Amino acid sequence: MSDRELDQQLVERAQRGEKRAFDLLVSKYQRRLARLLSRFIRDGADIEDVTQEAFVKAYRALPAFRGESAFYTWLYRIGINTAKNFLSSSGRRPVVNSEIEDEDGESYDMASQLPDYNTPESELMNKQILAAVNTVVERLPEELRTAISLREMEGMSYDDIARVMDCPIGTVRSRIFRAREAIAVELRPLLDTAKNRRW
Repeated sequence: MSDRELDQQLVERAQRGEKRAFDLLVSKYQRRLARLLSRFIRDGADIEDVTQEAFVKAYRALPAFRGESAFYTWLYRIGINTAKNFLSSSGRRPVVNSEIEDEDGESYDMASQLPDYNTPESELMNKQILAAVNTVVERLPEELRTAISLREMEGMSYDDIARVMDCPIGTVRSRIFRAREAIAVELRPLLDTAKNRRW
């Protein structure tokens, strides 16, 4: 049984009133959703609150879920919209957090995932590159930041991103391309890359 089929079974059980089934979906996706939302909201308590609110909204909307997309795609859309509403109502600007939580709840810095050549110079360069990427992503318009985060941080397919963002797949491709181009422009001086090459 595929992951999507298992989720669909849990959704159907939850739609029939079995609260334990929805609890299993929450357990499965809580960390992943919080990790996604940490790309937009800095404060850990706020991330937790918005994640919780997204699950409450998902639970209330569950009777309307028809399984036309994967459950997690539907949930991510609710989470992103909840984060947008939170940021809008609190007058805050979305931020990019370089610290990510993995599936086991362990926190790590993205800089540690960059290649390490064991020299102080390379470590400094890696940190500069990461800071440059985070700065660019933070300044991107919301739709570009969301698309690139879903693709690069969550590893979602273009089809799933299109469903989450409720737009055509061509728009998703365009947004990801534009986000990557913006990152490339910022990285060129650091990487000493020619203008006609991205990296």
